[in-house]
Amino acid sequence: MSGESSGTADSDSDGARDDDSDAPSVAVFRPADERIDDAESLLTSLGADPIADPMLAVEPTGETPEAAPYVVLTSKTGVELAVEAGWGPGDATLVAIGPATAGAAREAGWTVDLVPDEYTSAGLVAALEGRVGGERVEVARSDHGSDVLLDGLRDAGATVTETVLYRLTRPEGAGESADLAAAGDLDAAAFTSSLTVTHFLDAAAERGVREAAIAGLNDAVVGAIGPPTAETAAEHGIDVDVIPDDADFEALAGTVVDATAPE
Repeated sequence: MSGESSGTADSDSDGARDDDSDAPSVAVFRPADERIDDAESLLTSLGADPIADPMLAVEPTGETPEAAPYVVLTSKTGVELAVEAGWGPGDATLVAIGPATAGAAREAGWTVDLVPDEYTSAGLVAALEGRVGGERVEVARSDHGSDVLLDGLRDAGATVTETVLYRLTRPEGAGESADLAAAGDLDAAAFTSSLTVTHFLDAAAERGVREAAIAGLNDAVVGAIGPPTAETAAEHGIDVDVIPDDADFEALAGTVVDATAPE
């Protein structure tokens, strides 16, 4: 089967899986906090064998969003860090990239004024371009945010500032899933961002299995949470099999597990 996948599982030193389960092994790369725990629980409930291989570590910068008429937050993590730092939006028009970010903001007691129809940088631009001409827009996010958002808002006539709330790095030791993919022992992978794709490939390269891991992914089911993630995978020779209609992990997990079922 053509596809992109990545994962991590308990394995012997030679990369072979150490269980005889018939459940499809699905690699997941979320940060090593409650998100990876929730992902494992969800995949197990769907009848899969989760392979947890966190590819993202969050390093807070200690910065908080600048005051501006419009403030754009692009992740739940960013909201949580702003809350921990005691920041609040005040009278700003608060924009969240998607439901998870908006939900975290509302849990903090903030009013979310706008969520785009498409939960991407391009979706944010489309939602804001008719509103922000002549306005100042603060974008608060990670150090790996897309230039699409900043350039699009500037093209719409906004004065844009950016605050990096956290850096995303690859955890030390990540990449067991690359060994599994290279050995043909991975059934599926669920990529949740372009950076998880990049970090998976970097980890595979460090282990000397990059090309074999890509080949293994292309024999597995690969899911990408949205078009930007799928495009990054394709640029590196990884075939994406499924993209969920909704850009959230629950939808991605269900779509990937469904795609592993025998025809």
